[in-house]
Amino acid sequence: MQYRTIIRITGLLMGLFSLSLLPPALVAVIYKDGGGTAFIQAFALSLFLGFILWYPNRKHHKDLRTREGFLLVVLFWGVLGSIGAVPFIFSSQPDLSMTDSFFESFSALTTTGATVIVGLDSLPKAILFYRHLLQWLGGMGIIVLAVAILPVLGIGGMQLYRAEMPGPVKDSKMTPRIAETAKALWYIYFALTIACAFAYWVAGMDLFDAICHSFSTIAIGGFSTHDASMGYFDSTAINMVCVVFLLIAALNFSLHFAAFTRRGINLKVYFKDAEFKALIIVQLVLTGICFATLYHSGIYDSPEETLDFALFQAVSISTTAGFGTESFHVWPLFLPMLLIFSSFIGGCGGSTAGGIKVMRMILLLKQGSRELKRLVHPRGMFSIRIGNKALPERVIDAVWGFFSAYALVFVICMLALMAMGMDNITAFSATAACLNNLGPGLGEVASNYASIGDGAKWVLLIAMLFGRLEVFTLLVLFTPTFWKT
Repeated sequence: MQYRTIIRITGLLMGLFSLSLLPPALVAVIYKDGGGTAFIQAFALSLFLGFILWYPNRKHHKDLRTREGFLLVVLFWGVLGSIGAVPFIFSSQPDLSMTDSFFESFSALTTTGATVIVGLDSLPKAILFYRHLLQWLGGMGIIVLAVAILPVLGIGGMQLYRAEMPGPVKDSKMTPRIAETAKALWYIYFALTIACAFAYWVAGMDLFDAICHSFSTIAIGGFSTHDASMGYFDSTAINMVCVVFLLIAALNFSLHFAAFTRRGINLKVYFKDAEFKALIIVQLVLTGICFATLYHSGIYDSPEETLDFALFQAVSISTTAGFGTESFHVWPLFLPMLLIFSSFIGGCGGSTAGGIKVMRMILLLKQGSRELKRLVHPRGMFSIRIGNKALPERVIDAVWGFFSAYALVFVICMLALMAMGMDNITAFSATAACLNNLGPGLGEVASNYASIGDGAKWVLLIAMLFGRLEVFTLLVLFTPTFWKT
């Protein structure tokens, strides 16, 4: 294990991350809200710690193997989440405890969107901007950004890319060189963010809100600058902008790359993709169920208003964004639980969404169907196909393994919360919301996580990391085989 190389790279990346603490300080100067000091202090601390890690190991240049890649990814997320908590610790508004500061930082960086802060409307602009910036950086994965510059540092980046990218198949690249792949991902990500911010601004948000919400929308994070979330704006146009860009961000980014190439625009690639079609079907079914139930209950005054709320909330929760126009937990009958369950599906592989991912759910259903066929035809040979391509058995085995590990982590976290005195509904929904990187839950965590105990917050913080790193990346570190020479 190349420990000194790992420490050197971690120090370099900490120095890189420290630059993200300067824009909030600039926002504090622009709005004169007095919140910039905490960010300057955090910047100096992060830069100093990064230098301490880098300087003694600056001459250690070794190629990363797969094991080092996994360890570096986990270390990097842990270190960055911890450094990200420093401005919250130093800031007097909001006045957060150590545990709350770490919870807020990891929730932002993992794009979970679960918050312990109450009174967002009165917070300094710098803090509000910083929370959204963390989500934006975490949305595509800071490691992918780092991969784009690793060739400059003399380090190969394929191991980091494979450990970080979400989805069941991680060996595919959009371009021949991994650095070019990372750059292409970020070009797409940045362009979508600009387009989203402009659309929000045109729909009626002021410039600050438009920029902040574009960060959390494209990252599918769900943070807002207001306690009432999207309900603060009370605008159908803003809701529709949010829905459109959430769906775009929930798609595999390789599809965006294939659709918008130098050769021109080719939208047919979307409709040829099985995962895209499955995602749209899920959204239509969810919206239809929510609309029919709400309309029958007579909660809203008109069919148009009912459709607005049903469509927005169905897309927001199922893509694991967690934005709200109102508290969905007060909806009638089974709808709140249905939406929580929908977050397990999440978005497409290779997107910024959380959850198990649509492709894995497709493969699980196809595998279930194949087993039923084998019961009828025991000697039959049935392959699982996506489009015209038969998938190798190792992919199916990996999906089942992931599903089993995901379920195991979910059960352990939920039981841990219940052991701390949390009621069943709150424990279930909080675990689902954090493991799926959703944010809002039911019961005590319907609005925020401020009221739960510190022990529960640390359990949920770990669940966020498991969800963001897709379980295996973190779980593999706990296996004896990983540490054997």
